[in-house]
Amino acid sequence: MTPATLTISSKNYSSWSMRGWLLCKLAGIEFEEQVMPLDDPSTRAELLLLSPSFLVPCLTHDGIKVWDTLAIAEYLAEARPDAGLLPASPAARAHCRAVCGEMHAGFYNLRSALPMNLKAHHPRFKIFAGAQADIERVCTIWRECIEQYGGPYLFGEISMADAIYAPVCTRFLTYDVKLDPVCTAYCRAIMDWAAMAQWLSDALAEPTEMEELEVEF
Repeated sequence: MTPATLTISSKNYSSWSMRGWLLCKLAGIEFEEQVMPLDDPSTRAELLLLSPSFLVPCLTHDGIKVWDTLAIAEYLAEARPDAGLLPASPAARAHCRAVCGEMHAGFYNLRSALPMNLKAHHPRFKIFAGAQADIERVCTIWRECIEQYGGPYLFGEISMADAIYAPVCTRFLTYDVKLDPVCTAYCRAIMDWAAMAQWLSDALAEPTEMEELEVEF
C-alpha cells in the first residue's frame, strides 16, 4: 500500500502543520512528509496570517485527500477509531469537539501577537490586552478539562484536543507567559510527549528563516 502523504510548511513557524502532523502520529498511520518551501506564496500567506483559507496541512491517505486541520482530525478519528483521537463517552466526545472547534475558529489575537517560533525565546514579553483575554480563555478550557477528566491530558488520555492545543503550549514557552500550576503541568506533559519532542527537534534543525517573523520584541 502506498504510504500516506502529509503536506506541511515550516516546522518552526507553522502551528497548523504541527497540529496535522501530531494528529497523524496520534492516529498511528505511516506517512511521508512533503514540505512546502518558505518562498512559496501560499506558505508565506499562511505563516503571516494573510490568507483566510490554508491548504496545509493536507493529508492524502488511501486515495482520499483532506485538508484543514479539523477535517483531518475528524477523518483520522473515523479511519482509526481505536487510536483514541476522541474520548470514549459521547459527552466527552462532544466536549472534545467543542474545545477543538473553539481553537480552530478563534483566538486570533493570540495567534497574531504570539506567532509560533520554536527557536525563539522572549523573557518578560509584554502581552497586550486582547491577547491576554485569549490566554485566559485557553487556560480556563485547560483547567476545566483537567478538573473534569483528571489529566494529565485534557481528556485524561491523549486525544485530538491535545494535538490541537499543543502549539499554544509552545507559544506560552516562547513568550514567557506566566501560568498557574495546573496549566504549567499540562504544558510540561505536552512538551514531554514523544511526538512533540520529535517535531521540536526537526524544527530546531530547520535552516530557513522568515525575516517577517524574526522580529525583535
